[in-house]
Order: sequence, then structure tokens, then C-alpha cells
Amino acid sequence: MGRICSICGKAQISGNNVSHSNIKTRRVWKTNVHKVKVTLPSGEVKHQYICTRCQRTLRKQSV
Repeated sequence: MGRICSICGKAQISGNNVSHSNIKTRRVWKTNVHKVKVTLPSGEVKHQYICTRCQRTLRKQSV
């Protein structure tokens, strides 16, 4: 299981670290995902990996 959000599909991205002397080395930014219980539209409760942005949106919709 990779670090991929099951709602929006957000995954890790890659880029460069750039030092003061302008030397570039590869690096990755990993997504901030958590395993949470989600109630599906069918009424079923499942554990899914969800990014924090989607968690915030879901919490705002439920209030």
C-alpha cells in the first residue's frame, strides 16, 4: 500500500533540493495520509487512507 489518498488520489511528488551553492539533488515530498474509518454511501464502514486535506473537507461537510 503506497501513500496514496483513496479520495483525491494525491501521491508523493518529486523534485530537487537546491543548496546554497546551487547543487541539485533529488528528493520526494510524501503525502500526509492517515488510516481512518470512513462511512461509504452504501452505509458500510471501511478503513481507508485519507490525506489531511480530505479529512478536513469531510469534517466540514458533516457539521
